[in-house]
Amino acid sequence: MHQRHKVKRSRRNGLLAVAGLLLGGGGLVTVNAIANAGTATRQSEAVTCPSVAERLPGIPDPARGEVDRELALLTQQTERANASMSRVEGGADARIRVVLQPLGTERAAALERIEIAIERAGAERPRGLQSLALCTVGDQDANRVRAAGDNTDGSEQAGGNADGGERPGDNGPLAEDFVDITSVAPNVQRIGKGRNASTGSFVSRCGVNRKGQFNSDNVIVAPGVGNGAHHTHDYVGALGVDAFTTNETLAAGRTTCTNGDRSTYYWPVLRDRDGVEQSDADRPGGGAEGNVGEILTPESVSLRFVGSPRTKVTAMPRFLRIITGDAKANANGGANANARWSCTGFESRVELRDKYPICPQGSKVVRISKFQSCWDGANTDSANHRSHVAFADARGNCPEGFRAIPQLVQRVTYNGLAGSTRFALDSFPESFHKPITDHGDFINAMSDPLMRKAVACINTGRRCG
Repeated sequence: MHQRHKVKRSRRNGLLAVAGLLLGGGGLVTVNAIANAGTATRQSEAVTCPSVAERLPGIPDPARGEVDRELALLTQQTERANASMSRVEGGADARIRVVLQPLGTERAAALERIEIAIERAGAERPRGLQSLALCTVGDQDANRVRAAGDNTDGSEQAGGNADGGERPGDNGPLAEDFVDITSVAPNVQRIGKGRNASTGSFVSRCGVNRKGQFNSDNVIVAPGVGNGAHHTHDYVGALGVDAFTTNETLAAGRTTCTNGDRSTYYWPVLRDRDGVEQSDADRPGGGAEGNVGEILTPESVSLRFVGSPRTKVTAMPRFLRIITGDAKANANGGANANARWSCTGFESRVELRDKYPICPQGSKVVRISKFQSCWDGANTDSANHRSHVAFADARGNCPEGFRAIPQLVQRVTYNGLAGSTRFALDSFPESFHKPITDHGDFINAMSDPLMRKAVACINTGRRCG
């Protein structure tokens, strides 16, 4: 397990006055230039963004024009953010909401366009650019990403401390990211089952990662790239999974699952951000990218495969890869978002998609990931890691050309968070720990006989494990 240590709380001695800003394009813009751009921003309240130009690899000639335009746009975005700073009323919470979050979203989109331009020109797509989307205000700790300034009025805000002290990595979430679940109207809809529905289920019992199998890799999205996720993942199932895992190592490896399922199941960790840090406080994937606090061990993890309300299911191919949800949903418009949050005792009535739940006493925080249940019948992965699988429609039917497969429903619960607003997901720095960015990853490595057993149980209405 990771060792923990108390965070030293201290009020800042003041914001750092700067003579200029290091902007996205890699150039130095003076305070006079900012004033000429129409801003009255004080130096101590200036927005500082990581340099992008110096982090780029060699840019192919065909991509040069497009990359230069995006670098110029990054500079313009930061100038506009500084112009906005003089109009913001309030403390850190207001600066994050009004200036830094919109700026981070704009920068993330521009950085992605740079990545695409370079890849389209025939070079390898740059890695790690998205970690440069997050900007700060004022004093910046080199080891941690901050997205808030002083909490000068000493009041308690999301991401701060009531005594006026500050935790490192205060880049969200905000108070507005939480809602009292008892105040939310019922919103869960049920799909009626047809005559040919497959009503059984199959469960893999794989533990709760009590031994702390963590890393910030993502073997599906960034194979062979260390810290490809820029946030820390919980793992259950196959042991030793990292960026360098292959189908062969999955098939031959050991597993935490009691039925011999060698699949890997992983998701971003949830942390208690109130006063305790893990030993990754200054490391990539952890505090170096704004993911701070004590990693919480789930109270329970359920990995249940269910059927289709319209038809029988067919076997998943071995080594099928599925990602559900979007770690950058707040920057990508929410098109691939698939987060579901609730509290025990409320799951049948209320699911939250873009809020963390404030659960009543005696209730546990619940995360639910419902994976895609339709497969194209040919591919175990695709270029965007999504096109080879699909969700059924509102009536439970798969798109044309897709067939129903067992649907993974992943349910993770956490104890001890009743009434709390001090927890948050690990996320990319620019994602501000938003609840909408929750996601899950799965590689099916069940043996063929085990998959056949799962399909038979589901199609005949039995409950197996």
